[in-house]
Amino acid sequence: MKSVLETLQASFCPDEQQIVIRDSESAWTWASFRKAVQDLAAALTRQNVERLGLWGDNSVAWVLADLACQEASIVCVPLPGFFSGEQLQHILKVSRLDSICLAKNDSLPTFLARSAPQTLILGEFHKLLSLPHNSSVTPLPAGTAKITFTSGSTGQPKGVCLSTEQQIQTAQALKDRVQGAGLEKHLCTLPLVTLLENIAGIYLPLLLGACIEVRPLSSMGFTGSSQLNVQEWTSAIRSIRPHSMILVPELARVLVEACRTEPALATNSFRFLAVGGAPVSDSLLSMAEAAGLPMYQGYGLSECGSVVSLNAPDTYKPGTAGRSLSHVRLSLDANGELQVKGSAFLGYLGETAPAGTPAQTEVATGDLASIDEAGFLTVYGRSKNLIITSYGRNVSPEWLESEITAQIAGCQALVFQSEGGSLQTVIWPARRLCKAAVRESLNELNGRLPDYARLKKAHVLDRPLSRASDYLTANGRLRRQNLLRDLDTLLSGKKNTPIDLPGEKPMPFFDTLIEQTEQARQQMLSAPVLSAIPQGRMPLEGYQYFLSQAFHHVKHTAPLMMAAGGRLSEKLEFVREALVEYIEEEYGHHEWILNDLRACGADPESIRSSQADTPIELMVSYLYHQIDRGNPLALFGMVLVLEGTSVNLATPLGQHIQKNLDLPDAAFSYLYSHGELDQSHFEFFKNLMNRIESPEDQAAIIRSARMCYQLYGDMLRTIPLSLVQEVKNEAA
Repeated sequence: MKSVLETLQASFCPDEQQIVIRDSESAWTWASFRKAVQDLAAALTRQNVERLGLWGDNSVAWVLADLACQEASIVCVPLPGFFSGEQLQHILKVSRLDSICLAKNDSLPTFLARSAPQTLILGEFHKLLSLPHNSSVTPLPAGTAKITFTSGSTGQPKGVCLSTEQQIQTAQALKDRVQGAGLEKHLCTLPLVTLLENIAGIYLPLLLGACIEVRPLSSMGFTGSSQLNVQEWTSAIRSIRPHSMILVPELARVLVEACRTEPALATNSFRFLAVGGAPVSDSLLSMAEAAGLPMYQGYGLSECGSVVSLNAPDTYKPGTAGRSLSHVRLSLDANGELQVKGSAFLGYLGETAPAGTPAQTEVATGDLASIDEAGFLTVYGRSKNLIITSYGRNVSPEWLESEITAQIAGCQALVFQSEGGSLQTVIWPARRLCKAAVRESLNELNGRLPDYARLKKAHVLDRPLSRASDYLTANGRLRRQNLLRDLDTLLSGKKNTPIDLPGEKPMPFFDTLIEQTEQARQQMLSAPVLSAIPQGRMPLEGYQYFLSQAFHHVKHTAPLMMAAGGRLSEKLEFVREALVEYIEEEYGHHEWILNDLRACGADPESIRSSQADTPIELMVSYLYHQIDRGNPLALFGMVLVLEGTSVNLATPLGQHIQKNLDLPDAAFSYLYSHGELDQSHFEFFKNLMNRIESPEDQAAIIRSARMCYQLYGDMLRTIPLSLVQEVKNEAA
């Protein structure tokens, strides 16, 4: 079967200069994209890779590696970042990977890094980590090209083995269904490790000739698999203006709510919003329609290539999941359970493969459904007890119940999903339980669970279930349907002690700030000047240029702080007090820089009357604008960038420059003083940031830091450098 690239080349012959994928920093033409995939495929082949784990946030690098596996006939195993450590270890154990590939700015969890001691660089965008050889290799069904792991309804994810043919068939069938929607720009807003976004968010846009917009989800407000900063997410949508996105119900709800407060967002650019992955309420779709959002429900499962039915503008029926795609046939068994035939998976990893070919295999979905005369599918729910969260994750209540009873000895537990979508439990104790002890035990359990399976509330009743009731079987098992039927009555009495579970202690904001801006920081640190200085390639004019640009932003430090202090509300009086201290420390430092310039042969007065270059001009203007028209706390994004950078770099880089250029100490008062001063300043800054509680204020600081990292990095990239190392003549 042809790969996606081969299918494109053979069927559609894209223009060589057509932009097919874009991130925040670069745009890739069809020619450069195809070459990068082929080069990576060749590199993987040279390393004798057979089973490749794919780790990392959404990026062009992730897409390149996925398609390179197809080109090189390597089994690709995406590793979900939202899985727990135990689940990821299970994947490593059963899939027997020989390598893990990740983008250069991604990092592995500690236990994965320990398992992959050897690192091989593959081009500019990737690392290949070789895993220890294991002679016991799990056999795979013939033709396996990708193993996608489900969320793990019992806590242990199941590996679904897929062929390239099945994946491309699904993408081509989707292309036929949405061909008339005019989709030219798709934004990936689900993790690429999710099969739905992988196929419908990468393969489908390529087949349509659309441009794929891919950004790290961490830069769009996502944390884990179920936490979202709405302001950052909608800001990205507003900026990118995508024609299409794939949404799970929770994201669809968030978007509808956002459009209620900002109606223009609905008409920003959308032409097709697919929603699926979990049951979608009719009321949500009605609200989306009222908001002017072109939202279309679909249905699918990993075993059938992720999508089997979908509504579209010219094939649409409200309240249904649409008609089946052209490559599959849907039917119902005698019990009303949906069966899918025509595009089956090859089998589960480590289990006996289904009899017959994938085209002949009928997949029992486990869902109860109906199909009307026009072929529109309606799904009612699971035929068993599986809970599907609003973010599309599968959770078995029996699994969580066993974890609860193991954590709290002698109790019985029922797990259910509330009307609001949260996971809750009812606990019947064998003895009287201390409320604080239950909260502590369940919070400890939450810390071990994947984020999508964590409990939000516990209802502790005052006595165990009676064996004489119709809530227990003869051998003491819960009669689940009877309990769920009477749940409101059971929880309405005075004997119920509800306990809210906040889960793990929230990360201090300073740590969140560092984590959320790390990618931007690494991008700034990749500026060539930072590696050129230790090599002796910083000329005198380069140092003078750096000092001149430092002067043009440092002279604004005190005025910016004054402006921010005047815009703060009374509840942030502690920040205003901190700014007073900052101003006292920083006032007049721009004059130090002019003295440094004089000491290294420059005319300080010409610098004083000059203009900043574009990056510094933009950075200062951005901060004044944010203080005046946005959020004054954005100022602290600059503080993180400048003080955090000087703590680690100012003194050692200054010493390199001084030694190479043979300059006096008087030329380094700015660098050396800030290398020392900012050590204490940074601890002060850390404590101050941990007192910022408002999500809006925190988001403003994070956005500002990312912007300042980018602009300060742009300034560093304009510093003139020598092409060869300048070696000081020690013998002279």
